[in-house]
Amino acid sequence: MIKQQPESHAVEWFQTWSDFLAKSPFNHAEKSENSTKIMQDVLEAASQGDSCIALNTDDLASLKDLVIHKDDVSSQNVAPFIHDDQYLYLYRYWVLENALCQQVTRLKNQKVSAISLNQYNDLLEDSHQKNALSMVATNGFSIITGGPGTGKTYTLARIIAVLNQEISDIRIAMAAPTGKAAQRMKEALQKSFEDEKLQNLLSKDLKRLTPITIHRLLGLGNGHLPRFHEKQPLPYDVIVIDEASMLDLSLAKMLFAAVPDQARLILLGDANQLASVDVGSVLADLQNVESLQSNFVNLVTSRRFKDGALIGEMAKFIQQSHDDQSAESILDAFHKAVVQPSHLIEIVLSKDMQDQVNLEYLPTELSNQSDLTAYYDKLMLGYASYVQALKQYLESDEPELLVNSIVQIFDDYRILTAIRHGTFGLTQINHQIEQRILSQLNSVKQGDWYVGRPVMMTYNDYQLGLSNGDIGICFNKMNDGKAQYNVYFPSLEKWVLATRLPKNIETAFALTIHKSQGSEFTHTAVVLDQAAQNLLSKELIYTAITRAKAAVSLLVDRQSFVQALTVKTSRKSGIQNKLNKV
Repeated sequence: MIKQQPESHAVEWFQTWSDFLAKSPFNHAEKSENSTKIMQDVLEAASQGDSCIALNTDDLASLKDLVIHKDDVSSQNVAPFIHDDQYLYLYRYWVLENALCQQVTRLKNQKVSAISLNQYNDLLEDSHQKNALSMVATNGFSIITGGPGTGKTYTLARIIAVLNQEISDIRIAMAAPTGKAAQRMKEALQKSFEDEKLQNLLSKDLKRLTPITIHRLLGLGNGHLPRFHEKQPLPYDVIVIDEASMLDLSLAKMLFAAVPDQARLILLGDANQLASVDVGSVLADLQNVESLQSNFVNLVTSRRFKDGALIGEMAKFIQQSHDDQSAESILDAFHKAVVQPSHLIEIVLSKDMQDQVNLEYLPTELSNQSDLTAYYDKLMLGYASYVQALKQYLESDEPELLVNSIVQIFDDYRILTAIRHGTFGLTQINHQIEQRILSQLNSVKQGDWYVGRPVMMTYNDYQLGLSNGDIGICFNKMNDGKAQYNVYFPSLEKWVLATRLPKNIETAFALTIHKSQGSEFTHTAVVLDQAAQNLLSKELIYTAITRAKAAVSLLVDRQSFVQALTVKTSRKSGIQNKLNKV
């Protein structure tokens, strides 16, 4: 793994904390240069998602009072750092990782009533999907992974139908890490539930089953303490978690602890996607645990991307190894396998369109503002249909009838970027698209608000019932005979008065690639400039392009693009070691 260089303010933070920990009451020995470096290495690793670092025993001595061995940990004996085999942890992450592994072992070993599948042989044809059904029928803990279009939700719908038939009065919960992911799960499940083969296997209540966020499932409030936990488990027989690659160590530990005995936990996800924003890569770790192979099925046959489909070919190219190849040879291979560079053009979307990939390289230097304006104009092309839909809304005598179609049109296109600041960062792209939207609608903002402004929550607001990542669109709605700006959140089917939303809510014509995870759009534009280079990886670009169902537009710096195609990240953790010893 190639480590990203920490920013200067992060380095200062590492130094401040290592100096703090080196003093009493944590440490009574004299600080050494080696101990300071080790502490800063652990802090930096945590900031990049690692729960620990590898450390040989010879270096441990320099930490003195600051570290204890895992076997010596007790309520009376704690330290800032824990040594566990060859790994060194911050105490918090060692505790979380240990607790998670204990819960995984409990779930793997728990007994559930095996289900006979003799009468369900015709539900699935793909051998891997059949294996997934068999696994869930006999196990309390199941992991189902696969790339886009491999039928994870399709398979899940059939699993749920069988469980519904075989377990009387079954109680099922479905959740995802974000509101958008939960909404997409709901839409995909409802579509799968329409299959004629399932009609006699599903109850009306099951067809109306609504996935929610994991935070809502656990009852996490402002104090970050879950309502459901080990001593008060969730009241369900089956718990399904979608987009499990986004599970961090802390959330996974809380979730697993809340699963009751004799319940089934099913994780779905794509381990090739980005790991969680916080510490941990739980799904990637669990799927590689040798002792969990009977609890793991990977679906491999993609039905979204047929052989030769460009987005599918690009996904394959990203997953290939390009070691020992020059930048030019990598780009040449990409041009031959996927698409030749040209210029971004408007892509007209249609139901049965062949998938498309557009590639335009940014110049090394942008010489003037007119060049920048031209690039922002190209990124705006994808919102042409959205502008037309908003014009119809503003001119309509019954605009409320158009809300759902506008939501659907907005979800046809999204701009994705790796960074928040700079010329092609999130803030500037959103500003530029907003200006073009207002100009084409001949509208002006009232404060921050206008018809058509898409917004995204940046934290969980339990009072409003909104979660981090929830996206809504602003409309002019009649309240008590007066027109007011209200925001409609389609994932919740909920209206919220714009003035009640927090000031730091973000405009969402563009999203960071991290925030797009769990979403799906017909067309995505992916922007990677030089400023993003140190943040790029295979997982990042794979996540970005697989958000698209039919079209991808790439506006990229050459060197940054090579970085995205070649650097594979892997997070350090002790989960595999711990579970394989059980």
